[in-house]
Amino acid sequence: MNIIGFTAWLFEVDPGPRFLWRDGLPGSHGELPGLAQPRRVALRMETDSGLTGEIILDRGEQAFDLIRRRFHHFVGADPLRTERLWHLLWEVDRVEEIPMRFMGVLDQLSWDLKSKLAGLPIWQMLGGNDPVVPAYASTVTWATLDDYERHIKLCMDAGFTAFKLHAWGDVRRDIELSRALRRWTGPEAQLMFDGSAGWDYVDALVVGRALQDEGFLWYEEPMREFHLGSYAKLCDKLDIPILAAETSDGIHFNMASWIEAGALDMVRISSFYKGGFTGSLRIAHTADSFGMRAQVHGMGEANAQLCAAIANNDYYEQLVINEEQIRNLPNLGPLAITDGQLRVADSPGLGFEIDEERLDATALAKLKVDQHHW
Repeated sequence: MNIIGFTAWLFEVDPGPRFLWRDGLPGSHGELPGLAQPRRVALRMETDSGLTGEIILDRGEQAFDLIRRRFHHFVGADPLRTERLWHLLWEVDRVEEIPMRFMGVLDQLSWDLKSKLAGLPIWQMLGGNDPVVPAYASTVTWATLDDYERHIKLCMDAGFTAFKLHAWGDVRRDIELSRALRRWTGPEAQLMFDGSAGWDYVDALVVGRALQDEGFLWYEEPMREFHLGSYAKLCDKLDIPILAAETSDGIHFNMASWIEAGALDMVRISSFYKGGFTGSLRIAHTADSFGMRAQVHGMGEANAQLCAAIANNDYYEQLVINEEQIRNLPNLGPLAITDGQLRVADSPGLGFEIDEERLDATALAKLKVDQHHW
């Protein structure tokens, strides 16, 4: 089997509900000028067998440009040889410096196709641990303590027993919120805190001490992920596990440096930041050899497959935004959260269905990359 080409459609989507992150970070719509709609790319990988791999990508214009300029390198390759494609992608990265969000695109397309060919779900082909995955409620940043309490209690009513805070980025207020979260949820709940890289070492240490006093499961990305020495020092000073290397480039190569430096206690993996399934599995297995957990970051079809595939991940991350969205979580089809759990489907593939006729009529642009078009 060989790849004969790629077809991509650039299209606009509804931006969805607005929400905020911590002070200083753009919110959900912060990257959009004026009334602009976010753009996505529907991407199909075509083969001489007739089988296809399909995916939907965020950061539409950036993805579309990368496909236009670089995906001809992969025409003629065997999509079932994921290791071979992995190394070919890294050769392209050497001259392109591919944005980390797109390092896993080709890999996910290939696993989507492999799964369809085999008639097996991706999570089984990646290892097959458990399709029933506990979920944690991962908050956006609400305006007041009362807003947090109201939404957390809605999540508790929905069956969640694990909760992660995205807070304000203010040391005093964030400590107060963390203590309140423990009161609201009780002693048995698993709690996490995401600092969204908002602090320097001194403030990170102060907050970390408060979190460990409340028995939080992990303390995530308190500082920017540049200086491993600061993270190593923080790990040494705190008992609470530090979860880090979420946004650092380099996939498993870089993660090895974090582990060697003693700069984290748990590692992050994701389909979009860590090179798709192949890159994430390399990190997860490396972490496992050091007795470390590999927590899956973010939502979506591909990350759900990772959660079900590996044993050293604890939860599926479910963002919670407002009351309407929380109440609708059981109605999300293959990504439904019921009683605080995600049940990953047994169906093959990633589950994306590209409506070619509709996209041909409505897309902002269409691109073909094959031996005749590049």
